Amino acid sequence: MVKKTLLVCVIFLVLASLVLIGAQKEQPLGSEENPIVWSFVPSGEMERVAAGAQSVADLLYEMTGLHISTNVATEYAGVIEALSSEPPEAHMASLATFAYVLAADRGVAEAALVSVRYGSPTYNGQIITRKGSGIRKVSELKGHTFARPDPLSTSGWIIPMLTMRTAGVDPETDLQEIVDAGSHDSVVAAVYAGDVDAGATYVDARTRIEDDHPDVMEKVVVIELTEDIPNDGVQFSPVVPDDLRERIVDALVEIAETEEGKEALKTAYQWSGLERHGDTFYDKFRQVLQASGLTIEELQE
Repeated sequence: MVKKTLLVCVIFLVLASLVLIGAQKEQPLGSEENPIVWSFVPSGEMERVAAGAQSVADLLYEMTGLHISTNVATEYAGVIEALSSEPPEAHMASLATFAYVLAADRGVAEAALVSVRYGSPTYNGQIITRKGSGIRKVSELKGHTFARPDPLSTSGWIIPMLTMRTAGVDPETDLQEIVDAGSHDSVVAAVYAGDVDAGATYVDARTRIEDDHPDVMEKVVVIELTEDIPNDGVQFSPVVPDDLRERIVDALVEIAETEEGKEALKTAYQWSGLERHGDTFYDKFRQVLQASGLTIEELQE
């Protein structure tokens, strides 16, 4: 009798667990049990990006009631993989231009918002060196060490790499060493400290370390500026329903107009605003990549 009772209890617990698991799976996206995951990349100091991202998520919750779980990946590729997994480990992302184009071509990301900095939805990259390094132009980078934020960084590697090729420098064979610094701030810091001879960042990442190094604008000089590049922004996994996506986009646009929202966006990514733009906004950039004669796969090697 005791054994029979125990068996009944075990069966009951198993069935209860299965019901609970099923109920959890059925929780709608954006609920506390099934939050929307928004993955960021460390364009600057990781703790600062994480703090700003969480502040934006908190404001989104206040406005929409949606639960947003934020994280800061160590590299662009990690976010793309999170978007590509089945089911997706990320539902939203804030990828830079090249990483977004790569994700979009894979069919795992769709653009919804583009950030605004200094009044523009586009920006420029810069190649920098330490004053007195003897490097005055891109063609003189041969034989030197070079820092980049990430292999998929648009302003920190893809466009500078193409610029070097145009100037007769093959980054893979002519540079002494390529260092992955992890963020634009870290590239500037490495050049400032003399740990590398040159590097590439967005304009003007030097200001990000100016508080700690007041003379950075004098000691780290710009030798090349790139053409206009579309800003980073907010992208969604195709699995996110259109109505949910619109709620988030509408809320983010509204948040970007508030003082609290502006401060959070500035802390995370130095965004001063957000504009609605879809995938076609990146077509001109795609044309630049096509003109290089290299495929997307070759550019990310």
